[in-house]
Amino acid sequence: MPAPQLSLKGRALRYLSLREHSRLELGRKLARYAEEGDDVEALLDFLEKNNWLSQERFAESLINRKASRFGNSRVMAELQSHGVTGEALADIKAGLSESETARAREVWQRKFGRVAQDAAERAKQMRFLLQRGFSQRAARAAMQGSPDEDEL
Repeated sequence: MPAPQLSLKGRALRYLSLREHSRLELGRKLARYAEEGDDVEALLDFLEKNNWLSQERFAESLINRKASRFGNSRVMAELQSHGVTGEALADIKAGLSESETARAREVWQRKFGRVAQDAAERAKQMRFLLQRGFSQRAARAAMQGSPDEDEL
């Protein structure tokens, strides 16, 4: 016997029970299943009013998932692609910038673990960190291999 078809609200709650979603992302997912007369925006407003959908929780969740592997610019770009903007984005960026060098060092340590011996290897390590979204300052500091004095 096939499973009964979920209502739009049921589908939204199912998505939200799996992980946090941004309003934009959830709206896109639900729009595929909206039928004539369904109001996706009204449903999203209802979910936000009942605190089942929250941009703050979504941003926090995404940062927890991505910050240990990626740099500030990559995390910020992903947040912007999900519709997080304004003052919330500025606050998040300020919080992430404090730990960027330490996160870059951890990523570098897992991937390479030793200081580059020649220019080609240094360039390879630098490209790796820059592609992960770390700043040049953080990548250079991470590639030195030992923590900075001010971070101890």
